[in-house]
Amino acid sequence: MKILGEAISYTIREVDPVLRKISDENASIKPVKGGWSKKEILGHLIDSASNNHQRFVRAALNEAQNFPPYNQDKWVDVQKYNEREWEELIKLFVTMNSNISSVLEVIPGEAVNNLCNIGKENMVSLEFLANDYLRHLKHHLDVIVKA
Repeated sequence: MKILGEAISYTIREVDPVLRKISDENASIKPVKGGWSKKEILGHLIDSASNNHQRFVRAALNEAQNFPPYNQDKWVDVQKYNEREWEELIKLFVTMNSNISSVLEVIPGEAVNNLCNIGKENMVSLEFLANDYLRHLKHHLDVIVKA
């Protein structure tokens, strides 16, 4: 888990200055009708960090078998990320992911196979969840940076 935590930390350090070069105005543009702006994508990643932090800690304690599903569209809509300041969202995103990185770096190796319910039919291991989190994080950051 230490390597995954370090990979998240590295990803955040690399993308932070890139995100800060995007203007608030540019971050608010919705590329297609019904699509998310860069602010909303980053907000979605903040929500993902919030949900997954709980999962990581509870799974490390072997107490993560009962989580509700997460409706990403409704979470983004309720929080009105597109109306928030880009800089504020970047700071929150960096802080939350720095915390996740620190948590993952200290999770004991014997916890990697602990199961976690992520609101779907089949439970997944903590190791799968952490790897999938990093994959998801990189995917959405690529969308923000390349758009």
